[in-house]
Amino acid sequence: MKRIFNDFAYTDAPRENCWWDQTCAATDRSALEGDVSCDVAIVGGGFTGLSAALRLAEAGYSAVVLENRYVGWGASGRNGGFCCLGGGRLSDAALDKLAGREDRLRFRAAELAAINFVDALITRHGIDVDRHSDGEIELAHRPKDMDDFRTRAREVRENYGLEARLIDPADFAAHGLSGPFHGALHIPAGFALNPRKYVTGLAAAAENAGAVIYHDTPALEVRQAAQGHDVRTPNGRVRAQKVIVATNGYSSEDLVPGLSARYMPTQSTVLVTRPLTEPELDAAGWKSDYMSADTRNLLHYFRLMPDRRMLFGMRGGLVTGKAAEARAIARVRRDFEKFFPAWKDVETPYQWSGMVCLSRAQMPFVGKLPDPGAVYASLCYHGNGVAMGSYSGGLVADLVMGKPIDRPYPQVMQKPLRKFELGRLRRLLMPFAYLGFALSDH
Repeated sequence: MKRIFNDFAYTDAPRENCWWDQTCAATDRSALEGDVSCDVAIVGGGFTGLSAALRLAEAGYSAVVLENRYVGWGASGRNGGFCCLGGGRLSDAALDKLAGREDRLRFRAAELAAINFVDALITRHGIDVDRHSDGEIELAHRPKDMDDFRTRAREVRENYGLEARLIDPADFAAHGLSGPFHGALHIPAGFALNPRKYVTGLAAAAENAGAVIYHDTPALEVRQAAQGHDVRTPNGRVRAQKVIVATNGYSSEDLVPGLSARYMPTQSTVLVTRPLTEPELDAAGWKSDYMSADTRNLLHYFRLMPDRRMLFGMRGGLVTGKAAEARAIARVRRDFEKFFPAWKDVETPYQWSGMVCLSRAQMPFVGKLPDPGAVYASLCYHGNGVAMGSYSGGLVADLVMGKPIDRPYPQVMQKPLRKFELGRLRRLLMPFAYLGFALSDH
């Protein structure tokens, strides 16, 4: 497997102190030994792959999921647990320029439909995900961001048919908010969850429907065969009519040519505190259980969970390795103390990192790859994979089955993935991009 970060990023080390692992045991599953046949082979056992497997199995298709390590090992089991609007990075104006207002509205409808899709899954399958937060809070990093929130509120009404609510800093205490922010915007869409419990429940639902999941079974190569495709693994092979690649930020350059250099993994780092006492919550002035994020490009995201632990995460890691991981954690801890100085002595015993995935067009992709045969992919959710990854898994399953799409599937998500400049060396572009983000955040 050829990946663009060093080997450390794909070991157990970056996630060894992940809080979610303490909340939900991993299910044991065997590795593939020998050859099997199925209708659809799915590479990747995260939100996208499992959602696709569930939908296929419920429709009577035989689906085999190949997971490199185990369900919940990758980004789907180590993210911040924000089931919220998102999936792309383009503004309304940029989307209008790229695809037109009508398709922009279709994409915004897909964002909201993605949240409802997850809600329906956890309800239908009775998955206990420690759900909380009625919508999300955006926090103004700069004074001008509060002015922008007034425009944003109008956009929320147009795009989603929802009424967003402005919160002045003078009213923060009444809403359980605090911190060095110039105002807030509450958007009544989405909720927070335990991603490890969600992905574990999703896997169980897929298996109950008839899907087969293999652990410790990396897909090494997808090759067109006389009938369908052969997916080669270390100790076996899957013969499938069609293939779905659902590896997102953990993709490999040499699995299928149609993905090479067309995705950009980048790191996100998360801390979780010990449970906070009521006096400690009072001291910081943060009592809200809303999932929250600031308006930086290299954003911070955080939420007070039902057990009163604070989760605090940050984007921006560019290199990997033991020393780089320690530096990233130190940066996040520094900003945690800046936002919540009353908690400067509160321990954060759980800390980890994982990969989010970007596309050159800054939008998700769901569709057939240009490779020969029937190879499909769904990836590039820009840090919003809980909702959009789950939803896109359902979409790509419908495409594979040739079913009419009865949910929002905008043209902008169907556009072929563009290659990044510099190919396998494309990570060299990120310091310049991040420098631009950092300068615009001031």
